[in-house]
Amino acid sequence: MLIIPSIDLREGNVVRLRKGDYGDQLSYDVDPIITAGAFARAGAGHLHIVDLDGARQGKPAQQELIAQIIRSTTAQVQVGGGIRSEDDVAALLDAGAARVVIGTRAVNDLPWLQSLISKPRFAAKIVLALDAKEGIVATHGWMSSSGQRAVDVAKLVNNWPLASILYTDVAKDGMLAGPNYEQTAGLVEATRIPVIASGGVGSIEHVRRVRATGCWAVIVGRSLYENAIELSEAIAVAAQE
Repeated sequence: MLIIPSIDLREGNVVRLRKGDYGDQLSYDVDPIITAGAFARAGAGHLHIVDLDGARQGKPAQQELIAQIIRSTTAQVQVGGGIRSEDDVAALLDAGAARVVIGTRAVNDLPWLQSLISKPRFAAKIVLALDAKEGIVATHGWMSSSGQRAVDVAKLVNNWPLASILYTDVAKDGMLAGPNYEQTAGLVEATRIPVIASGGVGSIEHVRRVRATGCWAVIVGRSLYENAIELSEAIAVAAQE
């Protein structure tokens, strides 16, 4: 399993939201570009960047900063937040992103997603974000409910050429109390597409437990900024058989 450090951006600053609540924000006095470099030097081969302003506004809002981060690091970078069109995806790939994370538009318009990834340029470059509250996928920056179960969506797209599925339990996100292991394991079982777990990793023991679900990778955020987890140790534990 891979460890993917997260850099969540709001108005150019590195932050974390607890349970996806824009009114419950933790801010960190770190430079996002320097932070990306530090994560890569610690052994992270992948980074996850979230444009929180974009997610809320429904359109990318921090493109230049994100492009600077991508250019500054040797790690592969996946980017999400407010991506609603083919042009949005193309712009991020042109900026050097390895993968683009799409949630709201993809969940609300699966035929559009299927058409997008049928094009050679976008095949295996798109991460489908399934952000769930009690197993039901949330959209629009986690502020709306789609009414669809995450596991049902995963089964539906099982044979599509997606890079991966990113599963986040919104109630766990930013809380450091551990991911939703049961839901994550169920999603892994439901699809052949690699699953990235996200939300709640606060200790090395959490890394061990989420690894046991069989997911391909796990995103770690707040615990790194608050020194609850040492990145190189987490990477070593995640890589164990």
